[in-house]
Amino acid sequence: MSTSGPTGWRALVVEDEPASRSALATLLELRGFVVTAVASLAEARVLIEEKVPLDVAFTDLGLPDGDGLALIGPLIGLPSGCAVVVSTGELRLERAVEAMRLGASDYLTKPLDMAALQLALGRIERQLDDRDERLRLGRELMRHGSYQGLVGRSAAMQAVFEIIERAAPSDLPVLVRGESGTGKELVARAVHQVSRRRRGPFVAVNCGAIPAQLAESELFGHERGAFTGAVTAKAGAFERAHGGTLFLDEVTEMPLDLQVVLLRVLEVGRLTKVGGTKEQTVDVRIVAATNRDPQQAVKSGKLRPDLYFRLNVIPVGLPALRERGDDVLMLAEHFREAQSEAQGVAPVPFSRGAREAMLAHSWEGNVRELKNAVARAVVMHRGAAIEPADLDLPDGGVVSESDKMAAGGDGVWIPSDTTLDTAERMLVEATLARLRWNRAATALALGIAPKTLYNKVRAWGLSEDA
Repeated sequence: MSTSGPTGWRALVVEDEPASRSALATLLELRGFVVTAVASLAEARVLIEEKVPLDVAFTDLGLPDGDGLALIGPLIGLPSGCAVVVSTGELRLERAVEAMRLGASDYLTKPLDMAALQLALGRIERQLDDRDERLRLGRELMRHGSYQGLVGRSAAMQAVFEIIERAAPSDLPVLVRGESGTGKELVARAVHQVSRRRRGPFVAVNCGAIPAQLAESELFGHERGAFTGAVTAKAGAFERAHGGTLFLDEVTEMPLDLQVVLLRVLEVGRLTKVGGTKEQTVDVRIVAATNRDPQQAVKSGKLRPDLYFRLNVIPVGLPALRERGDDVLMLAEHFREAQSEAQGVAPVPFSRGAREAMLAHSWEGNVRELKNAVARAVVMHRGAAIEPADLDLPDGGVVSESDKMAAGGDGVWIPSDTTLDTAERMLVEATLARLRWNRAATALALGIAPKTLYNKVRAWGLSEDA
């Protein structure tokens, strides 16, 4: 029943009336869609469970084995990011509102009007065109090391970009783990920006910075007179983030009694303000973050296990900067240009020594520490280039020109009768030791490509533990 057309987009038709199902499938095929047509909720669910790639689904709401509304969430949650158009013979506006609240892209009434259907198809095709172009540009930027405010070409960061790209079309919760300063909020913003919620609000809350007695009000809001000082009603973070994304930073620092309330709101999609009696519906996507090991936080009683399982649907592990190799230099260049622009001055290059120093430094504060060091160097440097001293790094991060041939502070003594191959090996070993086996820094110090260094280390059987 399916034929491939010029678009190649994949469509699902869920309709129990044979004539309507056949007519809609034929129209879609004529417009270039690859079509799968089924007659029931159960058949559609089988396709969803098998994660069949779909770009758009047309579903009737009045199916013989249930309500088509039940398909909207699972369909838009598919990895491919499926758009949903619903149709029904009912004339109640509430059904349309509910379908759109659940994430449907469009709503049609039956019997289907051909003009209205053509308009809906046109809107969907423009939506899919925009999505495909966004994905293409996103992948192109990823290859060049820049993605939604995140910078990096290392394998670890490319893996993070890929998770964000795959997670964004769904509304599933995301839990970001990483040391302080690795960029967890940037990941949350990236998830928001490439999701269907990008036109909605992005609200960030630092759970560790809110006083315990005010935490419930900050998240869920309060009514006037709810407590001393509540002279007016206040919208909480959930209400402000309605239709968008709520970022809960350092979620393991949230009081345990508040975690119980949060879990219920996440499960039912409704909340009651402090001092209020009326429930209100909230539609938010949750991205949570922690600099702790969340499983250890569960074991120590800091995080409820049921909340952890509710949040940890799509885990994202952010690498420490010291694990990202040459990304350090790429980020440094990025921060240098941004700070220079902010200062209204021309960018000044990093000296070779400064580059070695940045590669050798352990960056306990991660990207935040690097950004601050570069900003300071741009403002405080005096010469024609940024030198190690301008970065003001702790003693193990600075590599002076006089140390380039030193290992642990001593010179490399090479006997006059040493073969060239042995001398080269001694120099490589000494430099590796001096730079604490940071291979990117060692390659830069020796003036060779990282791949060349890797091949030599492997050929000589060198090891950090040797």
